[in-house]
This record gives sequence, structure tokens and C-alpha cells, in this order.
Amino acid sequence: MTTTETETVSETESGNETGTPRPYRSYVYAYPHKTAYRPLPDRPPLAGLWADEPKDALSLYAHIPFCEVRCGFCNLFTRIGAPDELTTRYLDALDRQAAAVREALGDAAPVRFATAAFGGGTPTFLTAGELERLCDIAERRMGVDLRAVPLSVETSPSTATADRLAVLAERGATRLSIGVQSFVEAEARAAVRPQRRADVEAALGRIRDTGVPVLNIDLIYGIDGQTEESWRRSLDAALAWRPEELYVYPLYVRPLTGLGRQAGEPGPAADRAWDEQRLRLYRHGRDHLLAHGYEQVSMRMFRRADAPPLGPDDYACQTDGMIGLGCGARSYTSELHYSFDYAVGMPQIRSIIDTYTETTDFSRAEVGRRVDADEARRRHLLQSLLQAEGMTLAGYAERFGGSPFTDFAAELARFAALGWLDTGAPTGLLRLSPEGLAHADGLGPELFSPSVRAAMAAYEAK
Repeated sequence: MTTTETETVSETESGNETGTPRPYRSYVYAYPHKTAYRPLPDRPPLAGLWADEPKDALSLYAHIPFCEVRCGFCNLFTRIGAPDELTTRYLDALDRQAAAVREALGDAAPVRFATAAFGGGTPTFLTAGELERLCDIAERRMGVDLRAVPLSVETSPSTATADRLAVLAERGATRLSIGVQSFVEAEARAAVRPQRRADVEAALGRIRDTGVPVLNIDLIYGIDGQTEESWRRSLDAALAWRPEELYVYPLYVRPLTGLGRQAGEPGPAADRAWDEQRLRLYRHGRDHLLAHGYEQVSMRMFRRADAPPLGPDDYACQTDGMIGLGCGARSYTSELHYSFDYAVGMPQIRSIIDTYTETTDFSRAEVGRRVDADEARRRHLLQSLLQAEGMTLAGYAERFGGSPFTDFAAELARFAALGWLDTGAPTGLLRLSPEGLAHADGLGPELFSPSVRAAMAAYEAK
């Protein structure tokens, strides 16, 4: 679940009567969000978009939009099942897209990939043979040496079978991320994710048997009926496997999801109570992980202090030079972010996947958003602040020729007044305080530009 889409919120939901942003407005993992993308009238050729871009440290992301079941909280671009050899047709289209993208990159400058990731959906929904083909597309079409770069792959308890995992380990996977969400079966059911703990534990055992150096476990807090004690039980069950990484996510109930269809319209008091519950559980989980030898990397990510360094595999989606393959993947150049159409509802997702599998010409960008100088500064500041290590002022000045305290004076002054900036940080370093990290999902949207806010507000969910 490490690529969960952000929700959109109206301005009336952004804070309370004190003017403090709500702590859980949206998960911001990429900016601008896809709901700010629009069809590109000029459909620019990929060859032109990439002509002047650096290509010596690209990132590859391949998106597999299939799952066996759809969790109640999930608004990822994914469908349940793949009838009529749909996975074969999807991989055929992925192969065509990869060939077109690699041709567009050209050979005038060296083309090298520094990281790779397979996400979804659930990449291990594919059979072992189909995973071999996916790796072949990455290597033979795109030129990625999967055994020489960090390769992160997402999986689930039901699809982490020995044959699939063996393929990934042999082809060079360095990180396997499994969405568990809760080791408490009643909580898993409440999140519309029915699973047996015994099956989860068996899947974790198979992952450890592969010898892949990094195991990540995803957990969720804020599930209906969850308490500090039951949350700690899930954390301890995960810690028993000594995962190199743990992601802890607050639960969101978003439109068009299973939980969203079940939920009524909560009033402000209910919203505040849930915010307080999630903050309480977050702080409990954070302190528990810190006490057990983990370092906080972001609001969500915790890494075991002695985990092997593998490079920026999980943050590749934050950088320019991203090549996305698949109908749910995005690509980033320095001036344009682009993808395909986006939806959450199942009928619309099926239609988009079908259109993708029938596409023969992948030489142009279809849907996206231009990134001007102001948006580039916002993106850099936002993504840097949301990491616990923060941002050096010298690095910002070198890239943009100014200071964030000038470019974003009002926003940073507000964050400081709320106690969200670390006043004890070393000179020349801008970073969040522990309380700022706790409110990262409220802070991130505060840095959205007016035009991105307007585009997201105008987006019609489908």
C-alpha cells in the first residue's frame, strides 16, 4: 500500500474553528496529484519531452492493476480479477509501451536506470511465468539491470507464493513490501480485508526464506474498534519478524471505496474524535517503534537502525526522471507529469484498462499537468519537509536561487506558529518537529498552489 492515492478535501474540511488544519486531510506522496491532471490538448511526443532531460539516473515504475480482492479502504487504480487472459493482454500492452518509451529516450545520451519498482494493485497477482515476463520487459525493452539496482516489489499475503517469490528473488528484488494492515483478524474484517493471521504469518515466512534483504510490512491505525492495546499487538506481531522497514498508515474513508459506501456523513464532532483517535494511535505506534530500534524516516516510514542501505528505492516516485509503465503509472520530466486517465470506481477502471490493452501507439503523453517554476519549488519543499531529515537551505538555493523563507513566507510562518518546525535543527537545515511530522497529512496540502487546489476541487470523482 505504499502508493496509496491521496483524497481530496474541500476548504471547509481543512480546519476547525481555531484555524488549525485537520491532521488527516490527505496523504501526499506525489505532487501535483492525479486529480489535478487533465487531457493534454497537444498530446506532446515523448521524444520531445525527454530530449533534454538527464537520463543517467532514471527510475522505472511498472504498475500492475490487479488484485484478488479490493480492501475496503483502497482507492488505488486496481481491479478485482483478470478474466479472459486480461493479464496476457495487459503485459502485451506494457511491452508495446516499453518499446515506445525506450525509442523516445533515444541514444544521443547515455540511458541508465538507478532504481526500479513494481507496484499496483498487486504485482504478485501475476503468475510466476508472468512475473518473469515483466522482468524481461524491464530488462530487455527498457535496459534496466535488475540485479544491479534496488528493485522494490509489492505483494500480499494471498499472492506471496513460493514460486512467485522465487522468481523475484532470482531476478534481483532487494525489497518486498507486504500489505498486512492488521494482525488482528477482527480489525482486518472491519477494514473489509478478510484474512487469517496464520496465512499472513506463513506468507511472511516465505518472504524471509527468499533471503531478499529488505522486508517492509504495512500496517493501518484508526480501524473501527482498534485500541492502543490491539494496535500494539499488531506492531509486536510485525516486530517479531524484525522487518527492515515498517509503514504505518492512518485509515482514510474515501469516496467510491468499500468503506466509503458503508459510511454515512459524520458530523464535525465525529471527525474531530476520529482525528484525536488516530493521532493518539500514531503517537503510541511511533514511540513503540522508536523504543524497539527503529528510526523515523517520515510520518509513515520507520526503518530498523541496522537495516542495510540499499539506495532510494522507495522514494523514486518523488524525483524527476521517473518512467512509468502501465495505465496507472505516472512519468515525471522536469516540466511535465503525465499518465493515463484516472478513476476509483470499478466500472471506470475496467474501461481504462481495456482501452490501455487495445492501444497500439504509446508515443505521446495523453493526460498530465505542466510543472512551472513555482510548482517545482512547492514540490521540492513539500517532499523535503515530509521527510524527517528535512531540507538544506543551501540545496534549495543552489536549485532555485532563493530561500524558502522568502518564497513561502506565509506558509512557513504559519507552520512555525503551530510548532511544526524544529527550532533546534542545525543551522541551514529546515525540518519538521515531531509534532510537525505527526501533522504531516495536514501540513502537506497547505503547500498546494491555488491552481492545483482549483483543479483538484473541480475533478469529478469516477
